[in-house]
Amino acid sequence: MPVVEQNVSLRPYNTFAVEALARYFVPVETAEDIRSVLADPRYGSLPRFVLGGGSNTLFTRDFDGLVLHMTGGSVELVDENDGFYFVRASAGVVWDDFVRKALDNGWYGLENLTAIPGTVGGAAVQNIGAYGVEAAERIVEVECFDPDRRVVRVLSLADCDYGYRTSIFKTAEKDLIVTSVLFALPKVFEPVCSYKELEAVFGDKKPATARELEEAVRAVRARKLPDPAVLPNAGSFFKNPVVTRVKMQRLLEETPSLVSYPLGGARTKLAAGWLIEACGLKGKRRGAAGVYERQALVLVNHGGATGAQIKELADEVAGAVRGRFGVQLEPEPVIL
Repeated sequence: MPVVEQNVSLRPYNTFAVEALARYFVPVETAEDIRSVLADPRYGSLPRFVLGGGSNTLFTRDFDGLVLHMTGGSVELVDENDGFYFVRASAGVVWDDFVRKALDNGWYGLENLTAIPGTVGGAAVQNIGAYGVEAAERIVEVECFDPDRRVVRVLSLADCDYGYRTSIFKTAEKDLIVTSVLFALPKVFEPVCSYKELEAVFGDKKPATARELEEAVRAVRARKLPDPAVLPNAGSFFKNPVVTRVKMQRLLEETPSLVSYPLGGARTKLAAGWLIEACGLKGKRRGAAGVYERQALVLVNHGGATGAQIKELADEVAGAVRGRFGVQLEPEPVIL
């Protein structure tokens, strides 16, 4: 059984770099690791929290339970057909390491998702997305450990019920613990570069190679988003809100410059960063907690902020947007 530690600081395990203690903490890699820990009567009935790269988590208090830290694992080519390589990655594999390995091996389709912090498991839970691509577009199935039944389950893409920054792992099956993910990665590179930031780089000429696109995405992200190792943050803190056509028409009458993205049908996605900036909050600070000066969608820890202080700032930002636009912002990170 993996070694369980007591009273462990979670500061090194979250990209906000906020202090919190876990009563019990254990690194795990496989379903068998998890099974063995939960079989121990000292830990099996405790409240538990599954932690990957900590890039989508805000701790506002100590956790009086068991933290299962998914870490390590492997990336394996398990099958292929005429169009795809089928690659299985362990949940604890660092996402960006996985993207780099895919490129090194000529497994395409993840270029737009480069430089996103976190793990493979977190990517599957959150359905990460960037620059026109979502993780769910590449996922075939997700292997999970069911801690209540103590069995391994395999969920198909349809079972995962993916949506914008959500999945069944955040709704009906919150207790399932992702242990590995099977991806279908195209053998032929087909660039996705319709987002304006990438159009500005390539214009009418599409990138010739996946590496060229990956490097462009990495550069764009570096200009817009702070490195968590330098300025602690969890990336985009709020989801882009989705409104009805009627609500959108009303908003445009009041604010014609509103930035939005049609989703088809009667829904439109609003740019949350634009809404926050329009409220005059870009660069705003509340002590050591702040709104990033280059991208209002990002909340940062300037040094020494507590999770509670960051949460207070997030509530203030959401309240300002709701007050001006009548739109509710929802946080992306899990807040404990």
